[in-house]
Amino acid sequence: MKHYLLIVVLCFLNITHAQDCTYTFLGEIKDFHDGTPLAGATIHIETLNSYTTADINGKFSVKNLCNGTLVLVISHVGCETKRVEIDINGNTYKEINMEHHLEELNEVVVAANTKLDNTAIQQTVSKTQIETYTDKSLGDALNTISGVSSLNTGNSIVKPMIHGLHSSRLLIVNNNVRLFDQEWGDEHAPNIDINTSNSLEVIKGANTLKYGSDAIGGLILIKPKKYAAIDSLFGSSMVSFNTNGLGGNVNSEIIKTYKSGYYAKLQASYKQFGDFKAPHYYLTNTGLRNLNASMSIGYNSFEKGFNAYYSIVNNEFAILKSSHIGNVNDLVTAINNKEPRVVEDFSYNISYPKQSILHHLGKIEAYKRFKKLGKLSLQYDFQINRRKEYDLRRGDLADTPVIDLRLFTTSLQPNLQIDVFDNLEINTGFLLRFQQNDAISGTGVSPLIPDFEKYDAGIYATANYNLNLFSEISAGLRYDFSRIEATKWYNTTDWEDTYNYDELFPEFESGTTDNSETLTYPEFSFHNFSANLGYNRHFSNDFELFFNYGLASRMPNPSELFSDGLHHSAARIETGKLTIGKEIANKFMLSLERNNQKFGFTISPYFNYINDYVQLIPVGITTTVRGAFPVWEYNQVNAIIFGVDIDIDKKINNTLNYQGSISLLQGDNLTNDIPLIHMPSTNFTNSISYYNKDLNQLSISLNHKTVLQQNRYPDYNFNTYDATINDYVYVDISSPPSAYSLFGFNSTASFKAFKKGTLKLEFNIENIFNTSYREYLNRLRYFADELGRNFNLKIKINY
Repeated sequence: MKHYLLIVVLCFLNITHAQDCTYTFLGEIKDFHDGTPLAGATIHIETLNSYTTADINGKFSVKNLCNGTLVLVISHVGCETKRVEIDINGNTYKEINMEHHLEELNEVVVAANTKLDNTAIQQTVSKTQIETYTDKSLGDALNTISGVSSLNTGNSIVKPMIHGLHSSRLLIVNNNVRLFDQEWGDEHAPNIDINTSNSLEVIKGANTLKYGSDAIGGLILIKPKKYAAIDSLFGSSMVSFNTNGLGGNVNSEIIKTYKSGYYAKLQASYKQFGDFKAPHYYLTNTGLRNLNASMSIGYNSFEKGFNAYYSIVNNEFAILKSSHIGNVNDLVTAINNKEPRVVEDFSYNISYPKQSILHHLGKIEAYKRFKKLGKLSLQYDFQINRRKEYDLRRGDLADTPVIDLRLFTTSLQPNLQIDVFDNLEINTGFLLRFQQNDAISGTGVSPLIPDFEKYDAGIYATANYNLNLFSEISAGLRYDFSRIEATKWYNTTDWEDTYNYDELFPEFESGTTDNSETLTYPEFSFHNFSANLGYNRHFSNDFELFFNYGLASRMPNPSELFSDGLHHSAARIETGKLTIGKEIANKFMLSLERNNQKFGFTISPYFNYINDYVQLIPVGITTTVRGAFPVWEYNQVNAIIFGVDIDIDKKINNTLNYQGSISLLQGDNLTNDIPLIHMPSTNFTNSISYYNKDLNQLSISLNHKTVLQQNRYPDYNFNTYDATINDYVYVDISSPPSAYSLFGFNSTASFKAFKKGTLKLEFNIENIFNTSYREYLNRLRYFADELGRNFNLKIKINY
């Protein structure tokens, strides 16, 4: 046996010795974009554990090589380090391209803060801040940004507002897919699980042309994390518990990455709460259940890559039982009472009224970079949104929703980013989109929103140009064509007499009538133009100046055109008008910033003139078989919204830091010379925090927020007859509630729990003094107080 092994070893050595190891590898390193040689690059020859450098022409050589695989790790100032494997088969030559544009590094390197472009006026909610809101909504997390407020329906349905504008005036882009989820309703919260995101970015200025022409209010970008190309398996799990609502959230994610650039991620979260509590009573039927999941696979390298993503959001929200009113007299009683009409013991039951929403989102995107040109990307995505709204009903329809809508959306978006020039970058592309809305039959009531199909096509081009080392300018143009085709039954009296549609839109009539109703086929086409201009100037002492101008056009959404009937969850009759046209906004915004570790600040004044601003306002009372209901109607006025956001960040010493902000806003209806309805009032925040990195990264902060009473509001109060007392009563639906101040406490610490993992503990207190208050922008403010004190505990394990 020993002789046999000796023979094998000698044969192997002989074969090895027989290899010809005299070959030379000649490499040439060039910039990917313009092909210029990159001198001075450092080359680590990993196979031989030796180093060399590229000469002035970007060339280098490695001699005395055998046939086989040569592994090089190449680094150069301003470039991402690149690892390449080269097959040596005799003397070999290879050109190696490196990415040499600093701004491009943000796309491939894991980085925290990347701006949409250098002239964008934007603020970011980081992953650490998002984790504080892991058991809350997107609107709650964005409320921490100055100039951002929310329109609430109770405490769990939260719609973000930017500078007083919300719903279809905001673009919400989730993982590069524009969200479409029946966003037209005031009480329709975005179907987003913020646990899937790595950062939330709010663009207050006009740099939104890539995503649409109708961002009159602004843009919210929900971005996932990008992962480094290394062989690794890691993840995290977080559990939270809240005393108010006796519930919390469980979120877990696991990520697998490969050195080759491939990656996969799986994430899921479950959230449940029972009835929440105001300082002095339970808010009966305010619980919620959310089950969300997402998965992503892809390949990421500088030259090419792809990503496939799918997410499902399944939400069920209970609506405060006391907000279900039979008629306007119930509303008067609710306004005059200090406590809700229904107060019961705590329960996890979700009864009627409630909302149930199921939202699917899927996308496939791919990109390829071309030498001396740029990056070409292509994305296809789809969304299916099913919304059911349940009211208190009796008989056979007790478990049947009063609103049942299914919205299907699909889009195709190619984009070309041209970055071959040193100081100029151009983005251009187009969009094709199709939407189909089905008002599911069998609800027993006329659908508030009818069946419709919508077609969109858009084309855009934007450019960023570096004027010099200290200033940049950006500009863009976009054109969109939209066509909407609906099928709707109108009450014949309304069609002919109330709105005179038979003379205004005779082409929509089908000639079919049934039970005093007329079948119509409304069709509208819109041509929208939008543009933006941005400028950024860097000064000494860390000062920066931004200027943005944006022209945005928004076509009316389906509710503004077609709403016709009782909106049960809002307890009001809502009426759209076929005469509603598009609104056009001209927004000017300035921002002076100082980014300094010791003292930083931002002052951002803005002015938005909106021509034909669409608003929903109360116009009177109508009587149905269920009683009298307020009638809210869409109309158009000219409006201005202006204000200023101020943020301050002061480092007191090595461990103490102060942050403060104030938002001032005024909205005016120029047509009627009165204030706009539902504008956020002045509010300001203060926070002082302590941080000690050496003490388990201990962070403690005390927070304060004051919201002043809104003194500028339109008076839409009215009198109505109350049959129970045989007299007229005064219905005060306009007067805002009083000012309020809230205090909160936050603390976190991280521990080395095991060999490669960390344990993070977080303890928070919200509304420390259990203050009773009502918020002007909460649609349920007539019926109950906001939430009382809440203790919150979070445990996160990174592994």
